[in-house]
Amino acid sequence: MAVLRRAGAFVIDRSLLLVAGALTALVWANASPASYERTAHALHFAVNDVAMVFFFALAAKEIVEATQAGGPLASRREAAVPLVGAAAGMIAPAALYVAGAAVIGRPDLFRGWAIPCATDIAFSYLVARAIFPAHHPAVPFLLLLAVADDALGLIVLAAFYPTRVVSPLAIVAGLLPALLIAWWLRRRRTASYWPYVLVAGSCAWTGLFCGGVHPALALVPVVPFMPVEPHYHEPLEEPPPRPAETLNVFAKQWNVPVQIILFFFGLGNAGVPLGSLGAPTWLILAALMIGKPAGILVSTAAAVAAGLKRPAGLTYSDVAIVGLTAAIGFTVALFFATAAFPPGPVLDQAKMGALLSFAAGPLAVACSRHRRRRRPPA
Repeated sequence: MAVLRRAGAFVIDRSLLLVAGALTALVWANASPASYERTAHALHFAVNDVAMVFFFALAAKEIVEATQAGGPLASRREAAVPLVGAAAGMIAPAALYVAGAAVIGRPDLFRGWAIPCATDIAFSYLVARAIFPAHHPAVPFLLLLAVADDALGLIVLAAFYPTRVVSPLAIVAGLLPALLIAWWLRRRRTASYWPYVLVAGSCAWTGLFCGGVHPALALVPVVPFMPVEPHYHEPLEEPPPRPAETLNVFAKQWNVPVQIILFFFGLGNAGVPLGSLGAPTWLILAALMIGKPAGILVSTAAAVAAGLKRPAGLTYSDVAIVGLTAAIGFTVALFFATAAFPPGPVLDQAKMGALLSFAAGPLAVACSRHRRRRRPPA
């Protein structure tokens, strides 16, 4: 029984259900395309528009917690360099993608510019933990990059990928009561997270859905109102025993359900014909694998030259490996792809680029090992 629990924890902590869903989708889509398309269509609204609300809520939770005491966003001076790196790590891939699409004469692909901006926080973090020793400054540096990337990504998704004609009035009509309700619940120190989710979250979801903005973001503005003690711990680490906190209770109780949701997200979105290789695939992959590390490395050097402080013990070689690790787009890149393009060959090719970004992980590990072999003995 203990072995099964450990195996289950291993699968959950490493988001392997998402990988399983994506692999199942790939096999199914190539073995029986018609039945897969029917299933994916049936899953789309329930998973992408409703269930993924909780995935983005947990991403928002990491952002909120990172601003607490001890978190990578707690100190402006400590956070400045990786924040600059995060911005450049989005701008450089987007610019490279758009430039590439322009060079090959495919302006129809411009809409996918945000896909290579994405960083999958879970997988990039796990790869960094495998590469760097415990307490190495590269790990929190990457974490801050990924957290900031998620925050900027949520803004990009809301601003540039509306699901229909945007209606600011409908958005305000939903978000305003949601925020007021969440504020009132916080003021009353409501301990249960359910009123935040069901009442405030439903108002926000309705406003975003009717207003043309992706409703999966509904809990993002609500999560910061959930009570939480001012402390920070890294993802995948068990926090020390503390009194019950609304936000942490929410995150703990929804951790496993969100992994199950990610299985169905992978199942419903990652199924593409293996022959779906084209211009979007290579543009996304090149923008991630080249633009991410280049943008992060160059901007870090520029920030330090401008007078900001690089974390002690973090070399530029470390920063380059962190940048490559951050090129794993996967979950968020898949989500951006489905928001950017309608169903069809272009979407399939874009999804393949997001899936192939997994190659950044093994490449980062290989670069790290090569660096260690070349390093002279002390």
